[in-house]
Amino acid sequence: MRRATEKYQDVSAATGAGYALFLGCVSSPQDGAMGIHYVNADLVGDGKLDAARPEALMYEPKGGKLELVGVEYIVIAAAWDGANKTPPTLMGQLFHYNSSPNRYGIPAYYALHVWAWRRNPRGVFMDWNPRVSCDGYVAEAR
Repeated sequence: MRRATEKYQDVSAATGAGYALFLGCVSSPQDGAMGIHYVNADLVGDGKLDAARPEALMYEPKGGKLELVGVEYIVIAAAWDGANKTPPTLMGQLFHYNSSPNRYGIPAYYALHVWAWRRNPRGVFMDWNPRVSCDGYVAEAR
């Protein structure tokens, strides 16, 4: 996974590969943050999972730049459930089910965070990382 995503240390490589900013910086007052998500909608919508092609890349805003901190695997539940008898797993980890409606405004989905580029003291596959912050995030004008 790290070999496959190393090229995305530079966010311009991610945007060139079809990833786009999705919402703002996701944080929790008590749990840390997930960071800024860049999502490849084609990968989210294909109903498949590939460890070398995560659906989302997570960045932390720091010093006016974005640092790659992790990835997120996302599959729409209806697409997955229509082709599989069990929920998705990757690297022995069961994905989290997120119902709809949800804060992201997307259909029900399965997701798994992997803190591949920033150590998470709570665990590699936890949603929130207390070592990630949105403090350096400045929303873009729309």
